[in-house]
Formats: sequence, structure tokens, C-alpha cells
Amino acid sequence: MTTQLIKPLLISALSASLLACGGGSTDDNGGDTPSSWTQGVFAPSSQFKGQCSAINEKNWLRSWSNETYLWYDEIIDRNPASVAGVIDYFNTLKTNATTASGAAKDNFHFSLPTDEYQKMQESGAVMGYGFNFKLIRSAPPREVVVSYTDPDTPASAAGVRRGWEIIAVNGVDMINSDDVETLNSALFPSVKGVQNTFTFKLVGSNEERNITLTTGEFIQDPVMNVSTIATNSGNVGYVQFNDHNAPAERQLYDALNQLAGSNISDLVIDMRYNGGGYLNMAAQLGYMVAGPYNTDGLIFEKTIFNDKYPNTNPVTGRALTPIPFIDEYLAFDPDSGIRKGTKLPSLNLDRVFVLSSSSTCSASEALINGLNGIPAARGFKVILIGGNTCGKPYGFYPTDNCDTTFFTIQFTGVNHAGFGEYSDGFAPENTPNVELAPVYVEGCAVADDFTHLLGDQNEAMLAAALNYRTTGFCPAPTTAAGLKGYAVQSTVSEVGLSISDNRWQTQLKNNRVVTPLPKELN
Repeated sequence: MTTQLIKPLLISALSASLLACGGGSTDDNGGDTPSSWTQGVFAPSSQFKGQCSAINEKNWLRSWSNETYLWYDEIIDRNPASVAGVIDYFNTLKTNATTASGAAKDNFHFSLPTDEYQKMQESGAVMGYGFNFKLIRSAPPREVVVSYTDPDTPASAAGVRRGWEIIAVNGVDMINSDDVETLNSALFPSVKGVQNTFTFKLVGSNEERNITLTTGEFIQDPVMNVSTIATNSGNVGYVQFNDHNAPAERQLYDALNQLAGSNISDLVIDMRYNGGGYLNMAAQLGYMVAGPYNTDGLIFEKTIFNDKYPNTNPVTGRALTPIPFIDEYLAFDPDSGIRKGTKLPSLNLDRVFVLSSSSTCSASEALINGLNGIPAARGFKVILIGGNTCGKPYGFYPTDNCDTTFFTIQFTGVNHAGFGEYSDGFAPENTPNVELAPVYVEGCAVADDFTHLLGDQNEAMLAAALNYRTTGFCPAPTTAAGLKGYAVQSTVSEVGLSISDNRWQTQLKNNRVVTPLPKELN
């Protein structure tokens, strides 16, 4: 099958005519063009695209949102000149509605400098030190714990490891200090070559260690710790999958080939820190796990845009066609060394264990939902071990304008069974006392265990998966009460001086993007 991959960074304004506007005002916040605005009247976004005065950028955002935002009719139409900055105005262009549980309906509205987004998505490059962390609690008394380190980085060279708690930065108390500016600038650096000293409390002891690390751009491995676990009932594959980005395609291809050669009878995919990415890659992974018998002729996801476009994708202009389980290499990275169209490996399993947390989001949830849509007659099932996922059955086409890439919810999706409403996430069926209204999935509620490395058979989530596969029993749920060294799932609103998690969300939680399928697959 011949394919041609189409890059995602494009936008089409499909309105047919230029609308007259009345009522003039001027933008007092950096714009150099008079603003004409009539409430409820929208010129085509193409009229303002690429014109980089503040008022034109805001007019583009207003029209683009009206054209493509999934809930465009829930946006309060404000005069662009009435809001100070471009990003501030963009932040108003979303719904204020809530889900059935009372949670915000749209928690995924954000922007990034285009060069930063492209580095992160295309190469996996991020600014930092080489360690990743979990904000267990971002308001005093704060708790910030290292979740894992990336190989060949300053952090790994210094011995930083999973489970270490950050208790101070440059002498500023992480737990209770009100100096959030210092804490944020160190945790979320934006400049290379800056030294910061972290005070860590080592896992399982009261020992403290001061380590000075220098900021830099590092390539994160989206696929890690690929291994085969020998058990009395057969080999079990394990793979830590962190990000559906371009480098991940080759790494998943190699990982699944490796596991296919290990004669595994079960697979554990650790997606507890996977915030999503390319939706088509989730469709590829679904095929590689379940194989042709379970996926042939089935829909992985049918995308649904706003009611202006029942049959047409407003971004690509193409007729809407469901995304299948994809059985071939798409070459997100054209230099990966694998030819486009190469047949993907498949494990042909009848079940998969997914390790999850509140950071499991978007394309990762689409994988769960897509596999759950396989008809029961084919016998495939997903078993969820861990915590409530983040709840993002939505996606977007990252769109650049004037060197900023904007992410606004443009579509939702349903699986082969027609199901797609999981805005409060998925949760293991024995999850107790949650404030959200998740979709329950077979499996076990297990808190994130920071006392063991990822991939360690004694780590709580992996241990629970290995036990469940042979006994069908879960350990006592660990999401309802705190355990030292464990991250409990919590939806309680925090008050006080909170450190920001915006950049963390961007890297780990908010990315579900679409590379349009080639015409040959549509």
C-alpha cells in the first residue's frame, strides 16, 4: 500500500464569503490595525491568518475558534480589543461548561511557542535536567517526587532516581515556601545553561542530598524498559511508553518486534505518564497488540467535529472517514530508517494490561477506548491497573500563527462500538469513592509506587498486573488513603500558593494531535 504522510500544522478557513463588520474600536494593547467587531459576526479566519499585529492575531483566533472549536456556540463572543494580550484573549475562547461530575469540560486549551512545540513533538527534545517529576500536591504542604530519569542526562549521571522527593530548590523550601517564582523557574526552565541546586530526600530514608544540575535540551526516550518477564504461566512483555511522538514510532516498532520474538503470552503497557500525542500512532499500537484477527475491518476511532461539519474535516477539507487500526509504518520521522508502508509486527494477543494514572491522557485513552470497541465475539479485552485516567476524549490539530502554536479542542471520537464519552476518564472497576464519574474498566485500583523503579516486578502496579493475570484477584485498593512513597489519586481542589503545572501538563498530559491519514488509507 502506497502512502503519503501529511503534516498536521495546517488550517483551512472554509467560510465562503467575507462578512461586513461594523462598530469600530482600536486595540490599545500592541495592535497597529483598527479593530472592527460586531458581536456574532465572523469574517473568515483566512482574512487575518499570518498578519501579526496583536489585533489581527486576536481576530484570527476569534474566527478560527468559531470555525473549528468543538463547542464554538458555548464561547462568549468578546470584542478582541477588550482583552489585553493575544494569549489572554485566546484563553477566553473556550467553553465554561462542566461535565456530569462538575469538572471543567475543557481543561486542555493551551498554546506554545512554535519552535518549542516542534522540538518536543518531532524530536522529543524538552528543556530540563533529565529527570521527570510528579506533582502529587502542588499547594502547601507540597509534594514533588521524581517519577523517572532519562538516560545519558545530567540527572542520570548524578544518580537521581525515581522516588526521590524534592524538598528544596536553591535553598527555597519546596514544601511550604511562598516563593513560587523561584520554585517555578527551577522546575520549568526555559533557558539553557542555568545551574540550580536541588535538595532531594532519598526514597526510603531521611537522608538528604544536594545536587546541582544545569538546564539543557534533552531528547526523551518515548519507549523505555522493554523487557520480558518469565513466569510459571508464560512470558510477559513489559514496555514503558511515555509519549506518542514522532520518534516513538520506530521505538515501538523495534519494541514490539523484540517482544514478538520472545514468545510472550501477555503484555503490560506502562502508560502512567503518557499524555498522548499522535492519534494515528495509537491506532498503530492497537493493531500491533491485538493483531489482524481482532482488528480487521474495524474502526479504531471515528472523529466527530462541530455541527457545522457533519461530513467534512474543517481542517483538512477532506470527507470524514473513520480511522482504522493501522497495520503499516507511517514514517512520522522520515529519517527513522524504516520505509513507509512497511508491515507492522503484531502480537495477536487477546488482552492487554495498561498501567494508568491521572497523567494517562488523550491518545493513550484513545488506545484504551479503541481496543475496548473490539466486538466481544472476538474476545479481546483491556485490563486497567492503576488510577483514574485524565479524561480527554478530544483532540486538535496544532495550528501555528505568528510563531505561536495554538491547541483548541476541535473533535471528539467514538470507537467501533460507537462509544466515546469518557470526559471523566477511565478507572479500574474497584476504584473507591472517586469524585469524578469515570467509565469503569476491568482491573485494579493501585496507587503509583515510588519506592520501586519502573519495570521492577515488585513495583505495585506491575506486581498487581502480574498477579491478576494468573489469579483474577486485585490487591486492596490504594487510591483512597495515602501511603508513604505512593501517589494517591485526588480530585480535591487545592488552595494556597501553588506551583504551576502548565509546562508539565503540556509535556505529559495535553497532547493528542492528528496527523491526517494519507488518501490511500482514508
